[in-house]
Amino acid sequence: MNFAAGLFEDFAEITPLTWVVLLAIVAFVIIISMIGKHAKFDTRAMVYGGLCVAVAFILSYIRLYRWPQGGSITLASPLPIFIYAYIFGPAAGFIAGTTYGLLQLVQDPYILHPFQVFLDYILAFAAWGIAGFFRKNLILGIIAGGLGQIFSSFLSGVIFFASFAPEGMSPILYSIAVNGTVLGTNILICVLVAMIPQIRNTIESLKRQVIKSE
Repeated sequence: MNFAAGLFEDFAEITPLTWVVLLAIVAFVIIISMIGKHAKFDTRAMVYGGLCVAVAFILSYIRLYRWPQGGSITLASPLPIFIYAYIFGPAAGFIAGTTYGLLQLVQDPYILHPFQVFLDYILAFAAWGIAGFFRKNLILGIIAGGLGQIFSSFLSGVIFFASFAPEGMSPILYSIAVNGTVLGTNILICVLVAMIPQIRNTIESLKRQVIKSE
């Protein structure tokens, strides 16, 4: 009996964060298996997706401002995921966004509750995939995906970060102000960068190559 108990005693040392990450990875694998074929998630899409996630993750380290309770203004770190969704569609975008969210969860987590983790690190970043519904207009896609992220983080702010609001300030207004400022600025930066003619032409050229080879 003692031997059997000893086999599992190390499980007690696993932190709640580790369990959340493990569950998120399992959920991610299930999502891929369910929607992968609808996203045409072939080798080429995986290569592009991995590259876009990697570039986004690197850009996330270039922080222009960092909010104490999590969240940063970065040098257009969401843009590679938006571009990926714009080229390959929403399902592939959801997968890439979720992958990026899991990396953020490991990189710089701010955790108050498991459901807060879901809202801030899974659903919020997966929402970037909404850009894939606007495959004829990248700018609208960026705005739509950004609003999806802001809405998810807004809910998290109202539910879990109300105590951080200044005295006498509504948690709703506080969450709108914080997420609108931090995430809204990120989206604005992405829009401005995407509007640069050289970058826009490169994106459209890449999209034409992908569509032509399908």
